[in-house]
Amino acid sequence: MKIETEFKEAILAMPEKEKDKLLFRLIKKDKVLVNQLYFQLLETKSVEAFRSELEERFQKIVAAVKTRFYSSDIYLQEVKEMSGMVNELVSTTKDKYSEPYLNLKMLILSLSNLKEELNREMPNRSYAFNIYVIARSFKILTQVKAMHEDLQYDFKEDIETLGELIGSFPSIMKLCIYNGLDVNWLINFEIPEDIVAIQKDLRARGYLK
Repeated sequence: MKIETEFKEAILAMPEKEKDKLLFRLIKKDKVLVNQLYFQLLETKSVEAFRSELEERFQKIVAAVKTRFYSSDIYLQEVKEMSGMVNELVSTTKDKYSEPYLNLKMLILSLSNLKEELNREMPNRSYAFNIYVIARSFKILTQVKAMHEDLQYDFKEDIETLGELIGSFPSIMKLCIYNGLDVNWLINFEIPEDIVAIQKDLRARGYLK
């Protein structure tokens, strides 16, 4: 909804007490806004501290899953929940760096710690998980490429590690070829200049899903 200039001016002209009451009524209905305001006004921990805490939480989740692994379909639900935690952190802190950073850590933890379990599955059963890994890898590459060049190199080691890990999963590699993800982009840290256009074209043609 577009807020007209006249409406903005009318709100600004309201008595302070009325504006305060209105603000509290509005934020009660918006969890994201409450989290953002709390982080900006009261939170003493840094974004880096939140990242570290979430990374440790991912490590515990993956370790627990390894002791009771059933199928990639069920584990995919855990992965999506972890991704949701990342989204909540990003929406709260407005820190764009955290999204590719934490999703990279999540994929690396998953593929390295659950390699034996995931590789045991038949390709048709692991399809949903494998295509998620590929689609998420594409998204990470587009996000990293959009950053300043100096920041891009912060991700070099993890992106190369992810590429090597993907290469050790025959079923994922087969889907990479079919869905247009060149794993050499990751292994050699050579993200195409037109990676966004490549991803958009593939999605338009029905791939990556």
